Amino acid sequence: MTAIALPHDVVRPAARAVGIWLLVCAGMIFAMVVIGGITRLTESGLSIVEWRPVTGTLPPLNEAQWLAEFEKYRQIDQYRLLNAGMSLDEFKVIFFWEWFHRFWGRMIGLVFFVPFAWFVWTGAVRGTLALKLAGIFALGGLQGFIGWWMVASGLRENMIAVSHLRLATHLGLAMIIFASILWVALDLLRGARAASPARTAGLALAALVFLTTVAGAFVAGLDAGMTHNTFPLMDGRLFPPGYFDLQPAWRNVFDNVVAVQFNHRWLGIASALAACAFAWRWARHAGADRMWLLAPALAAMGQATLGVATLLAWVPLPLAAAHQAGAVVLLSTALAAAHAAGAVQPRR
Repeated sequence: MTAIALPHDVVRPAARAVGIWLLVCAGMIFAMVVIGGITRLTESGLSIVEWRPVTGTLPPLNEAQWLAEFEKYRQIDQYRLLNAGMSLDEFKVIFFWEWFHRFWGRMIGLVFFVPFAWFVWTGAVRGTLALKLAGIFALGGLQGFIGWWMVASGLRENMIAVSHLRLATHLGLAMIIFASILWVALDLLRGARAASPARTAGLALAALVFLTTVAGAFVAGLDAGMTHNTFPLMDGRLFPPGYFDLQPAWRNVFDNVVAVQFNHRWLGIASALAACAFAWRWARHAGADRMWLLAPALAAMGQATLGVATLLAWVPLPLAAAHQAGAVVLLSTALAAAHAAGAVQPRR
C-alpha cells in the first residue's frame, strides 16, 4: 500500500516515521486510560489537592514533604468521611497512582510535542496534516484542564469522589484524542481510503463502542458495579425495578445507579452484536483485509466476557482494569476495521 496520497501534507519518505510516532502516542494514551482506571478504582484521584502543572512533576522527596502532602489531604472531606485514620504509608499508595496518572499525561504531551515540532520544522509535516496534529495537541491541553476540573469537583464540601459526569467527560475526551491519533496514523501507514458503505458501518460501530465506554464511566463514577451483581437479570428481572426512581425522568440516565448499570449492560450487548453483524456482513468481501474486519467481533466477545466476570466478582481491581483496557482495544479494532473497510465493496 502507498503512503497517504497528499504530498503537500507529508513528505512521502517521512510518512512511515510520522505514522509510527503517532502509534507510540496512541499506545501511551492506551496506557493512560488504564492508569486512570486504576486511579479511580483505588479512590486515589483526590490524594493530590493542588494543580501544579510544572512544580508538581516531582513527587515528595523526603519525609517532611510527604507529611506536608498528607496534611493537605487530611483537610478534605474524603479523608474525614472515607479514610479517617489512614496511615502515611497507605496515603503514599493512593498518592502514587494520582501522581503517576498526572506524570504520564505530561510525558504524553512531551512525546507528542517534541517530534511534532521537529517534523514541522524540517518540513516533513505541513499543510492540512500539520493543522490536524496541532488540533490534537490542543485537545491534549484541554484534557489536562478537564482533569483538574474533574478533581476539583471532589474537593467540595461533603464529597468523597469526583463527579461522575466530569469523569465521563475526561474519559470521553481521552478516547476522542486516541481515536483521532490512531486514524491519522492509519492514513499515513496504510494510505487514505475512500468512503464506502462498509466504512460507514465500521465508523457507526466505533461510535457505539465510544458511547458504551462513556456509559461505563458513569458506572465507575457512581460505583454502580457494586450493586446487582448478577447476569443477565437484575433483581431477578430483565428490566429492573427502580429504573425511573429519579425525577425528572431524564436524570435517571445520568444519576440513577440502577439505570446506569442497566444502560451500560445493554449498550455492551449491542456493541458485541453490532461487531458480529459487521464481521458477518463485510469480512467475506474483504480479501486481504479480512482479519481487520473480523477483529472487532473477537475483541467484543472478549470485552463482554470481561465485563460479566467483573460484575459477578464484585469489581476486583485486576478484572476492572482489564475491562477498561478492553474498551480501548475494542475501539481500536473498530477504527482499524472501518479504515480497512474503505477498500471493501460487496460482491454482487
